[in-house]
Amino acid sequence: MTDNDRRRFMRVAGGLLAACLMPAHARADLELQQAGALRIAVYAGFAPYSERGKGVDVAIGQALARRLGLQAQVAEFPAGETMNDDLRNMVWRGHYLGGQPADVMLHVPVDLEFARSNQQVAIFGPYHLETMALARRPERIPPPQGSAANAFEVFTREKIGAELDTHASDFLLHVLNGRLRDNVVHFRTIPEAAEAMSRGEVAAVLGTYTQLEAAFRSIQGVAIDTVSMPEMRVTGWPIGMAVKADSTALASALSEALAELQRSGELDQIFRDHGLTHRLP
Repeated sequence: MTDNDRRRFMRVAGGLLAACLMPAHARADLELQQAGALRIAVYAGFAPYSERGKGVDVAIGQALARRLGLQAQVAEFPAGETMNDDLRNMVWRGHYLGGQPADVMLHVPVDLEFARSNQQVAIFGPYHLETMALARRPERIPPPQGSAANAFEVFTREKIGAELDTHASDFLLHVLNGRLRDNVVHFRTIPEAAEAMSRGEVAAVLGTYTQLEAAFRSIQGVAIDTVSMPEMRVTGWPIGMAVKADSTALASALSEALAELQRSGELDQIFRDHGLTHRLP
C-alpha cells in the first residue's frame, strides 16, 4: 500500500478535538513510552513528509517535542495493508512481531467516520490540508476545469503519470468508463513520475499537491493545479495526529503545543524551509 492509498476512502471532515490546557509543570508527568522522550511515528519513504530522518512531519514532531520539553525520538515505519493496521501497530497496541508503539503518530487523516472506526485512538490536531492536484506541461495540457469529461478528455490522446496503487491511479483507471487506461503510466514514486515528465514521457502527473510541489520544485515549465470535479470522490483532507484513546493528557499537551507552533509562525516556517506551501484546514 502506498502513501496516497492510505487516504483513498477519506472525505474532508473533522477538526481539532476540544482539549483543556495543561499547566506547564504537569507535562513532565505525561505517560510516555520512555520518560523524558516523545516517540513520534512517521511513515518511511514518504518524501517530502518523512524520509531518512528528514521532512515536514519529522520537523513538526521534533518541534512538538521541544514545546513539551521532551527529547524527540522519531520512528519511521513502513505502511501496513491499511491505515487501521498502522494505528494498531504504531499507536495503541504495537506490532505483533514485537515492535514498540509510539506516543504519537503523525499524518493521520482527521476524518469523523475514520475516527469512529478506530476508537482505540484519539485523532486530533489537523496541521495541514492536503489536496489532489495535477502537474502539467501548459503547452500540452490545459488547466483542469469542470467535469472529468471536459478536464481529462485530453488524456485520451496524451499520457499521464500516477503513483502505483494510489487514489490518483484508481481514479485514472476508472474515470470516463476506463477510456484513459491505455494512456496512464505508473511509477513507484511521484519523484520518478516527475523525472519521466521532465524527459517528455508523460505530459502530466496526478497526485497530492504537496508531493507534486516537492517533486517538481527544480523542474522548469510545469504548472500545478488543484483538482476538484464531481467524478473525483476525494479531493482534499486535513492531516493531523493520533494517540491512544485514553492518553487524554498527552492529547491536550500536543494540542496546545500545535496551537503555539501556529501562533508563533513556526509551523508555516517548517513548510517554507522545505520549499512547500502550508495550507491550514
